[in-house]
Amino acid sequence: MSTEAIDPRYVDIDQWPTTLAVEAMLEGQMAAIAAIGSQTPRIAQAAEAAAARLGARGRLVYVGAGTSGRVAVQDGVELYPTYNWPEDRLLFLMAGGLDALTQAAEGAEDDADAARAAVAAAHIGPDDVVIGVAASGRTPFTCAAIAAARAAGALTIGIANNDGTPLPAGANHGLVADTGTEIIAGSTRMKAGTAQKAMLNMLSTAIMLRLGLVHRGRMVNMRISNAKLRARGEQMVCDIAGVDRPAAARALDLAGLDIKQAVLIAIGVDAQAAGRLLADHGHNLADAIAAAKGGE
Repeated sequence: MSTEAIDPRYVDIDQWPTTLAVEAMLEGQMAAIAAIGSQTPRIAQAAEAAAARLGARGRLVYVGAGTSGRVAVQDGVELYPTYNWPEDRLLFLMAGGLDALTQAAEGAEDDADAARAAVAAAHIGPDDVVIGVAASGRTPFTCAAIAAARAAGALTIGIANNDGTPLPAGANHGLVADTGTEIIAGSTRMKAGTAQKAMLNMLSTAIMLRLGLVHRGRMVNMRISNAKLRARGEQMVCDIAGVDRPAAARALDLAGLDIKQAVLIAIGVDAQAAGRLLADHGHNLADAIAAAKGGE
């Protein structure tokens, strides 16, 4: 595996001046991002398939071990505050359990039986999308979870940093950023981890786009939980509905801080009808606005 190999260029990096070492690390990070370039069509295909599968009730399930698992969890936990993705539709299957997020449980990554048991216990099925991440592409826990989830009918996505490995090959959609050797041999939290996080960022964001949770480049499904986000929400209503700040604030209050409903209220839809109008149009704000204006 290239991610485990020693790169002769950096074999003496511990003797280098610190500035040169850091510059080499930066070059590695830039190379990691460049390695994703060939995967953009695959990421788009996976996102479209995932959005179609998730529908109104499917769950996003992240699977991983060690560094890769932590990177996966980091992506998933942001979906609730950013897009108000329901917490009961988000699941993490980590080798060693969620305690492994802060405490090393490296041996757990070899437990394929535990992975299969976790998939069965979660009742993963055809409505679900399961994303497995492993730098090596061979981690037994992650590969077994993806295989079990696929056998149960779930849509599976495998993200790895070594080509020709079981994880991407065994998933419905395989994504590979071949980041090569690490500056510190085997330290996949570096180049491999950077590429994984970037691919997950793009994948999950594209899924949210296709699910209609973004409108005109804005996070209109955002969960408002503090003063900063309240101000951001008011500005969104101002911009989309074309109203002033006080009107946007009133609309948000009437909508119970639901930005999409607030936009509809601000353009003249009755508060009671706004929620129904969104539901009738799959919570797609653009379609709901078009319907509201068409009924004028």
